[in-house]
Formats: sequence, C-alpha cells, structure tokens
Amino acid sequence: MTLVVIGPVTKDSVIIGDEESLNIGGATYFQSFVFEEFYKDYLAIVNCDDSRLVRYFPDSAKVNVIKKENTHFFVNRYPDKDNLDIRQQSSNFANIPIYPDDLENVLPEKIDAFVINPLNRHDFPHETMEYLKSFNVPIFLSLQGFLRLEGDKVNDNYTIRLEGFSKLGAILSGVDVIFLDEAEKNIMDIDCDVGEMVITNGSNGSRIVGDEEIRISAVECDNVVDTTGCGDTFMAAYIVQRLFHKSPEIAGNFASLIASKKIENFGPYNSK
Repeated sequence: MTLVVIGPVTKDSVIIGDEESLNIGGATYFQSFVFEEFYKDYLAIVNCDDSRLVRYFPDSAKVNVIKKENTHFFVNRYPDKDNLDIRQQSSNFANIPIYPDDLENVLPEKIDAFVINPLNRHDFPHETMEYLKSFNVPIFLSLQGFLRLEGDKVNDNYTIRLEGFSKLGAILSGVDVIFLDEAEKNIMDIDCDVGEMVITNGSNGSRIVGDEEIRISAVECDNVVDTTGCGDTFMAAYIVQRLFHKSPEIAGNFASLIASKKIENFGPYNSK
C-alpha cells in the first residue's frame, strides 16, 4: 500500500529556556521518520522554495518537491524548560498553497491512502481537498493548520491564534480520521462527517472518539528533551497501526510509546 504524505517542510527555531537551535520541521518531515521505520511504502510531497531541504529527510528519494516562492518558518519557544507542555509559537504564515495542478505531476500512479498536513489555512484550498477526496482512498488529516490565523506581529513573524470557520465542516466531510489537540477541539464548534477523531493532550495522554471514546495514557518519560514534533510523531505511529488494521486502542497505545521515545532526543524520532 502506497501512503502519500503531503504538507510543508519548514525551517524552525526551537528555543528551550535560553537555548536556541535551528532545525528542519513540519509534520510531514517528522512523520517521514516514523514511516521510514515502520511503513516503508510511502511518498512525501512538500511545498517550499528550497529543494535542498529534502536531504534532511530519512530517504530523500521518497520526497517530491512542489517548488514555491517561500518556505514556512516557525519559532517554537518553551519558556519553562521543566514543562515542555507549554509552548509559545509564531510563524511567517507563508502563503504557498498546494493546488490540484501542483499535485498532478508528483503523485504516484498507485495511491492507497493520503496523510494531509496543513500548517496554515493557505496550504490546502477547498478545491485541493475535493481533488484528494476524489481518489476515494482513506484520508488522515491533521486539523491544526486549518484553524491557524495570524495574530500579533513579532519581528518578522506572527503569533498564532486559533479560530474555526464556516466552511470547515465541508472540508472535513468524508475524511476518515482527523488529528487535533484539546485546545483545537474546544474551538471546533461544528458537526462534520468524520469517521474518527484522535485528540491529544500532551503529558495527559489522548482520547480517540469514534463509535466509542477510548482513553490512552501517555507513556511516562524520565528524560524529556524535545517535544517539538511529538504530536506529528504520534499521528504517524497511529496511522501505521490503523493501516495494519489494528484497533484504535492498540494504535493509540503504540503511538503513545513511539511519541515518548521521540521526546527523549532532539529532532525527529530515532529508533537507535
């Protein structure tokens, strides 16, 4: 089964306490390391202005670039290094949408499922979502980008505020699984035809809402180093298990374990 993972690669500044590091990021980037380990039949498609960024992926041969005029930039600030659940985030809010025409020449001939990772509301216009739904394959979607709007300007970036909108229900309709956190769930005041919702809450674990609600405990970690990309790692690990036809509970517990291993090191998941 060929899994197609679509969404921006980013340039990130991660500030933990007084220490800053410059990294590559984006949900598609973090997820690719999980898929490379557990589900090798995948293709990542990223939108950015610098094709050299693909060299940071675990296998650059599995990355196609949609060349745009800008690249997403994020600042992830953790003011309390002893509590990495608290994050202050800002972004340049790059306006580099992915259109159906962009995808036609980079999609593989065989597609068995999509993973869609918007980082802001520009990334996946309504017509692109409808185009992807037309393939009639399972769709796993990270909600966060659709809720993000520019807040106050800070230097060259903008703080991030979350806000729902009237067309969100139509965008999500027909999606098999959506991933979001508790803050995002609290503002998603819509009814939508979604098969399953996976709602994360940092060190407090997660819950899966489908035919029933299943609570998943976070796996305790004695050495919390870097939580940036933890939710993306959780999402990829959950998707792997669901593609292997495991139950939501098994998938959630596996995802919690893999996410805990990711936060013990800087950067993406590493099994070594």
